[in-house]
Amino acid sequence: MADLSATIEELWERRAELEPGDAEANEAILGAISLLDSGQARVAEWHPDGSVVVHEWLKQAILLYFKQSQMQVIELGPFEFADKIPLKRGFEKAGVRVVPGASARFGSFLDRGVVMMPSYVNIGARVGANTMVDTWATVGSCAQIGANVHLSGGVGIGGVLEPPQAAPVMVGDDAFIGSRCMVIEGARVGQGAVLGAGCILSGSIPVIDATTGEELGRGEVPPWSVAVSATRPRSFAGGEFGLPCVLVIKRLTEGERHDKTALNAVLREHGVAS
Repeated sequence: MADLSATIEELWERRAELEPGDAEANEAILGAISLLDSGQARVAEWHPDGSVVVHEWLKQAILLYFKQSQMQVIELGPFEFADKIPLKRGFEKAGVRVVPGASARFGSFLDRGVVMMPSYVNIGARVGANTMVDTWATVGSCAQIGANVHLSGGVGIGGVLEPPQAAPVMVGDDAFIGSRCMVIEGARVGQGAVLGAGCILSGSIPVIDATTGEELGRGEVPPWSVAVSATRPRSFAGGEFGLPCVLVIKRLTEGERHDKTALNAVLREHGVAS
């Protein structure tokens, strides 16, 4: 894989010179995308200390794949598509359930036990084992979703390709993302964390501990916590306004599963709609 990485980096440096018919370059690029598609490689991963490492050469490979690929017509029954990137195939063999209306692009990886309701997973994304991608949820390019995660209906997981060094969205194992949440701009949701419905988490949104008032950081919900959308007052020349933040309202015991009945009780207790 080190040799392939070096080849992709070299191709990236001279990408302006590449022609669509460059067979040698296209073979290397397809090899990198195939590694992503099979799960043998991933764009980003958690380190044991909680930090994230991004493999930039794989993002470069995706961008090169877009550049080198030609438009083609794809026909599936009564449906017709026109795109540069083919759709993913082989779901039954992979042990993945895909409901009609769902689609995943070649170059994404769906681990065994994933369920896709009518939804979408983009190239470079990785969805862990036994994760539910619920109705109208979208998993953007290069986003990394852990195992045993529930992405509820209408959830939007942001994608990232450019700039190549930008970090993708990361969602840890056992997390629960409530309906209509938006997790974007490289935000991170820790293992076992719960986001209440309608929460917007970006890389610049403050995350605040409701018990202490302490700002825990920006764009990162701690592991094993329940967080909801909130606002905090800020004064401007034109008056005082509520700016968005994310409020951590409960800490879960490590390994505690987010039972929906108990979660609803926690949210009601804090005056938050479930």
